[in-house]
Amino acid sequence: MQSCTLNAMEWLERNAPGFRDLTTEDRSCILQFALLWSFFEAKALQARASAQAIRRLAGEWEAQGRIRPSDFAASLLYFRERYSSGGHETIAFARLKLRSRDYPSLVRGVLEGTNNQSADSVAALLIVVYRLRNNLFHGEKWAYEMKDQRSNFEQANEVLMKAMAYVA
Repeated sequence: MQSCTLNAMEWLERNAPGFRDLTTEDRSCILQFALLWSFFEAKALQARASAQAIRRLAGEWEAQGRIRPSDFAASLLYFRERYSSGGHETIAFARLKLRSRDYPSLVRGVLEGTNNQSADSVAALLIVVYRLRNNLFHGEKWAYEMKDQRSNFEQANEVLMKAMAYVA
């Protein structure tokens, strides 16, 4: 397989603050996320991603008996620890930049552990992943030079791959 004639990684190393400092693993997780999200959005959401579409999809999966909470348990625990501490939102939660149409009370309830409904948990996880996607693709992640994001993208990738197993 031939590589691209222009090397985006080299260009980013020269031009994007902090990119040079990212490890190969950091870069790989981010690139894999971009590809996985694109595939998930195309196949699961018919190229029309929104929190409403995600919530509807999770509800359909629950009605069809597809959701296995154990599939998402590790990622849910990770995001709960990242975004909630002692029943309070962390600064990282604020950085998700949830909008009113992103069902912030649903996401908050799942992350705080007060809502453990299967469909709501899957929807909340996918909405968090959707916000990571928006924050990456709209430039928010560059504000802190992509630092300390690998675990977020590893977990997001895991959620997406598990969710794709439910797509008919």
